[in-house]
Parts: sequence; C-alpha cells; structure tokens
Amino acid sequence: MNGKRQSILVCGGAGYIGSHMVRMLCDEGYRPIVLDNFSTGHAKALQGKAVCDVPVLRADLRDPGAVREVFRQNGHAIDAVMHFCAMNLVGESFKDPITHYANNVGGTLNLLTAMREAGIDRLIFSSTAAVYGQPESGAPLAEDSPQKPINPYGTGKKQVEDMLRDAFAAHGFRSVCLRYFNAAGAQDDGSIGEAHEPESHLIPNMLKAALGTGPALTVFGEDYPTPDGTCLRDYVHVEDLCRAHLLALDHLNAEAGAHVFNLGNGNGFSVKEVLRAGQSVTGKRVPHSIGPRRAGDCARLVADGAKAGSVLGWQPRHTDLGAIVESAWRWHCGQKY
Repeated sequence: MNGKRQSILVCGGAGYIGSHMVRMLCDEGYRPIVLDNFSTGHAKALQGKAVCDVPVLRADLRDPGAVREVFRQNGHAIDAVMHFCAMNLVGESFKDPITHYANNVGGTLNLLTAMREAGIDRLIFSSTAAVYGQPESGAPLAEDSPQKPINPYGTGKKQVEDMLRDAFAAHGFRSVCLRYFNAAGAQDDGSIGEAHEPESHLIPNMLKAALGTGPALTVFGEDYPTPDGTCLRDYVHVEDLCRAHLLALDHLNAEAGAHVFNLGNGNGFSVKEVLRAGQSVTGKRVPHSIGPRRAGDCARLVADGAKAGSVLGWQPRHTDLGAIVESAWRWHCGQKY
C-alpha cells in the first residue's frame, strides 16, 4: 500500500492536536477525512488552502448508530483511523466519571465495533502519561513503568489500551497507543493552535494572563522536591506529536501488534521555568500567585522516549522551551477561534 495515498479517518480532527494532524496529513499527501461532533472542536481550524478539500463528517462516537453509518457510507475509502476524541479535563473526570467513561471508553468501543464490522483493522490512539499515575521515582518513565492511574481520565485511557491489546490477541486488530506527555505549541505560521474552553493547560493560561484575556495564573505549590519547588513536566510540541503519528502509521502497516510508545522531549521544565520563558517571549509580566498543591499532582513527570526513537525513528525537533512557547504566543496574538 502506498502510504502517501492512504485515506485516514481523523476522529476529533477539529480539535487541538487533531487539526494539526489533518494539516500535516494534507501536506504529506494523505487523504484525511474528519469526524467530529464539534462539542470542543473548531470548524475554523479546518479552513484554509491546506485543508480546503477535506471531507468533514459530523458525528458523535457515543452514538453507535451514527458511527456505524459513517463506516457504512465511507468504510470503503478508509485505510486507517487516528483517534483523538476525548474529554481530557482531569478535574471534570472526578466530578462526573460516568460521563467521562461513556465518552472516552464507550465512544472508543463504538468506534472499534464499527471498524471491525467494516473490516478496518488499523488504529492509532491518543493515550496519555496519566496512565502511569504517581511515579514511584523521579526517573524518566518508560513504557514498562508501573501503570497506576490516579484519576478517571487516566483510568479510562488505560482501559482503552487494555481493550486494544485484547482486540489484537483475539482478532488481530492492529493498534498503536501513543502516550503523550504535555502537548504544547502551535502551527509555526500561527494559523491554528490550542483553544480549549475551559482551558486547563499551563502554557495557554500563562499567555492569556500575559495578554489580559484570562485571569492571573495560579502556581499550585512551590514546596515539591524539585530544584525550585515547582512541578516538573515534559513539554512536547504538537507538530512533533503529529510526526510521530505518521511514523506510527508506517509501523502499523509493517508490524502487526498492539504497540505502545511514549512521546516526550525527555526534559523536565518546572512551572517557574515556563513562567520565565513566557515572560521572555512576550516581553510582559505574567500576573500570578502561589497557591497550595493541587490534589493528584506529582513532582516530576518526564518521558523516556528511547523506544519511540529506536522503533519508530522519532526524535522531537522542537526541544527548546522558549521556541515552543513562542509558537503558542504567535497563535494567541492572532487567535481567530
């Protein structure tokens, strides 16, 4: 199969990472098809010359009939699926776990059922570092590190990973689970970026505070066992994540299995380091205060990405924190959705 002519169904293709993926698929000669319910996605993220011919299907993965209809009408034209749909607010997963599981686990089950009925057996799934829970040490996390999620969001992602392993063992269903660490940044030209409502991620909230379009930032704790007392996180640029999906697609076409890879830079940056980078990039003071620790936060969460490097040939290209923040800043300064 010629990879550059493959048709890829991108579930959640109007969202943050999904819209970047659609753009990259177009640039690389693939034929993406977007499926989205537009509850959090943005139609404007799919506009412009780069994506003007992409079919857009409005459907909700929680509706099994609608998902089956998508595959009945389009299954003949779909070679593989990339699955970005998810509720991803950890706090909300505690408040309403039933809705969270219905969306993230139940929706995925509906997708897998429809794929199997249509004879499509290749899926790339957006997983998360949240499957690891509280790391037992401060060392970078490898794929075989203990998985003990501490919130319904991480638990649901782990359940999908387990489901995909079982689907391969029973049906030969091929999958790749990509465990993202902290996705960040935006398209280099500032045309698409991160726009969640509500926003829970540090970098966009910091930039909104700097612009005055969002409230002052709260730093949750400065008494962690880290060099400056604030949490360390591994930030990986959204375009690097998308390149990993293309490499995972090639791997999936060549190697049967239920594969798992971490995606991160392998470097931990503290909240205060991110703040300094934000102030340097924007030339503005970022209003902020120090609050108490937030329940469920761990001191360090950093990826060991050696497996993705050795198996997929993936290496992050955007490793400078300032450059990652700067790309996000360009998007926020010209935000159109």
